[in-house]
Amino acid sequence: MAQQHLDPTESTAGVVTGDALAVYLRTQATEFLRALRMHRETGTSGGGAEESVDAARALRRSARRISGSLHTFRPLLDADWSEEMRPELAWLSGTLGLEHAYEARLERLLLALHRLSGSSPFPAQQVSAGASAPGPGPSAQERGNLTVGAAKAGALLDRQLTLARTRAHSTALQALGSSRFHAVADKVAVLASEVPLTTAGVSTDLRPAAGAAEERLLDAIAALPLITAGHPYNAEALVHGLSPDPAPHPQDGPWHQVRLLLRLHRYAREALSGGGLGVPSADPRMLAAGRALDRHRDAAEAAGAAAQAARTPRIAPATAYALGVLHADQRHEVEAARFEFQQSWQKQTVSAP
Repeated sequence: MAQQHLDPTESTAGVVTGDALAVYLRTQATEFLRALRMHRETGTSGGGAEESVDAARALRRSARRISGSLHTFRPLLDADWSEEMRPELAWLSGTLGLEHAYEARLERLLLALHRLSGSSPFPAQQVSAGASAPGPGPSAQERGNLTVGAAKAGALLDRQLTLARTRAHSTALQALGSSRFHAVADKVAVLASEVPLTTAGVSTDLRPAAGAAEERLLDAIAALPLITAGHPYNAEALVHGLSPDPAPHPQDGPWHQVRLLLRLHRYAREALSGGGLGVPSADPRMLAAGRALDRHRDAAEAAGAAAQAARTPRIAPATAYALGVLHADQRHEVEAARFEFQQSWQKQTVSAP
């Protein structure tokens, strides 16, 4: 399949220099500080949990954009400062995102249990009356077994993921009160007024670095197994799902890498847009691809949580069965997300001029 750039970074409108990058970084730093102030105000004034969550999300969003820009445009920036900032911003973004990730994972898994069992997420008390009904067919027996185990499976997932979420919440609060975070916030505050561009970086064109980020994305997409094979590989994707090995599924890594590279490409486009090229930062094509890859990530992590719960010692066979069905369901969601991304990408390639 011929490769086609999402959008050319070349333009006849003129060179976009490091000054545009400085504007973009100052804007993101200002957003970071605004979100931090909001988070502190909602915490000290007894504000609602929703406002605090929104503030944390805004902190993560700005931290990701600053960190991604430092990676893509690192030749234009002071090397020591950039290499010191990037891991700290990644630490902050990852720490603040864990609580929401566990909450969303639990909700996803409980909804899937509900859908698969055809009852509420905790349906055990509704099953016993019909257990001795004469002559149920094989499908009815399977649904009954799933319903029996769904309640205990849901309760087990609730305990494990709620505990993980509580710990993540405590870790995030400790992080926001730590000297490490205050050091990051101080550096971002300086960044809001002074961007450490190199002497040459002030006049260097941003477009080659942005183009390199796009090429890395295109190369990673071309190497995806689904693109190479041209069809889903559901059976192969389920082979190692409930094995004793707790490592992530080996097929997921390249897709997670594409998701990261797509994000870096989008941030680079935003920086160019700030330079006056008029490049839309919310290209519908990239948004569609990003949604498919987000769905892939969420389903893969949910499948991992179901597999981990299934390895809990001494659980009932019906519970293990329900968790196995849940794991398989989420792995099929992974495959559906890969197919969605493939179809979207092929459509973009065909329709591109």
